[in-house]
Amino acid sequence: MTDKKKFNFKLLATDPNTQARLGQVSTSHGIFPTPIFMPVGTRAVVRTMTPRDLKEAGSRIILANTYHLAVRPGEKQIEKFGKLHKFMAWDGPILTDSGGFQVFSLADLRKMNDDGVIFRSHVNGDLYNFTPEKVVEIQQCLGSDIIMPLDHCIGWPCTYDQAKLAMTRTLSWLKRSAKINLEPDQAMFGIVQGSIYPDLREYCAKAMRDLDMPGYSIGGLAVGEDKLHMKNIIEIVNAILPENKPRYLMGVGTPEDLVIAVARGVDMFDCVMPTRNARSGGFFTWDGKRQIRNAIYRDSQEPLDQQCPCYCCQTFTRGYLHHLFSKKVEEITGMIMLTLHNLTFYLNLTGAMREAIAQERFDEFQKNFFARYRKE
Repeated sequence: MTDKKKFNFKLLATDPNTQARLGQVSTSHGIFPTPIFMPVGTRAVVRTMTPRDLKEAGSRIILANTYHLAVRPGEKQIEKFGKLHKFMAWDGPILTDSGGFQVFSLADLRKMNDDGVIFRSHVNGDLYNFTPEKVVEIQQCLGSDIIMPLDHCIGWPCTYDQAKLAMTRTLSWLKRSAKINLEPDQAMFGIVQGSIYPDLREYCAKAMRDLDMPGYSIGGLAVGEDKLHMKNIIEIVNAILPENKPRYLMGVGTPEDLVIAVARGVDMFDCVMPTRNARSGGFFTWDGKRQIRNAIYRDSQEPLDQQCPCYCCQTFTRGYLHHLFSKKVEEITGMIMLTLHNLTFYLNLTGAMREAIAQERFDEFQKNFFARYRKE
């Protein structure tokens, strides 16, 4: 039996005119390049997609959620099946979020103190006590390659004191989590919090840098703040985080957000935007986001995007997909095809950014992207 490979990150190149970075992450379940987009498989499935579909779209790593899997079917049940990779038949790398976002999104169903978070299940009302130690234990049962510690994610608007409490608590929880011995093939990232307040973000980033984590996440953005604040915080945090560690911007975002963040040194992304939009008829193109239900597509014989190599674009017309999404049809095939297309678009976007960085022309790439990308 071969030894499991430890997590490793290599910085391969940096664009000379921006902070954009080209990198490579190695895990025991495979290697993936950065910048990279991670499709969101919250409940051990990317909705409407099979593992084969994900690979066809170009997925190299996917995300699942610790809170949702602990609630249903339970981490011990998943462990019985040989842990998460075997349970969901995905043989590539997996990153699991800690449930910190649920601290924000399920505020009516939880109580929190310095020891952790008590959730009342959104499924059946059962109580779950998420301490930093318990969250790591759950992710050990899941066997994910990259794990997130419990953090206190706070939305905007919030006061300085509220943001400081969340940041301090996140740092304290990370210190407790980092004391736990992980499997050699698992890596834990620190999560930088502090809302839009520069001094809090600086303090948190420096403290986490000193803990020498394998990688770092920027949390608490895309939760109500404007784009200018998001740009500012990314720049502040990435100026502090070490260059030889990957940087993950959690829960972000639009195609524009990805390009903006890569230009400022972000390596990894996840977001439900491509999959959630697909289920309601939204699709992404290099010319902007569109809505297939709009009447203008009824007679269109064009694919969703002329540049897209996905099965949907190589096979179906906008007119046919418009028909599938019409009120009297609402065929699930339409949702599947738009999901496949949107994920392919996001993954091709990060692939194009990697190519531009390698060729030292990312600044030109982003200018061309924003000149073309327009909302309908």
